[in-house]
Amino acid sequence: MGFSKNFPKTSDKSVYPKWVEVTLSEDEEKEAEQIARKKSIHLMRECIEDARLIVREKRLMESQKQLVDIATALFDKRASHVVFFKEELAKKKFDNLQRDA
Repeated sequence: MGFSKNFPKTSDKSVYPKWVEVTLSEDEEKEAEQIARKKSIHLMRECIEDARLIVREKRLMESQKQLVDIATALFDKRASHVVFFKEELAKKKFDNLQRDA
């Protein structure tokens, strides 16, 4: 089963939105996963460099474990997950459907 997300579609006839389900194709899902993977790798590299700067600035003992722990904490705070990219793609698809309707 593919990734799907529901979006509210408002109308002039009712105060209640109609929910529209948007499903990503297998190719769209894979594309979102690849984007997330590339961004995550780039982000982790930045976090490792930031961790090195923090260790040097605070004059902490620079061990690999400490660098990894700090980088992981930074990554956890900054990371965008695969679901975010899939939701973003589904929202674009929904917006295009609304524009074309």
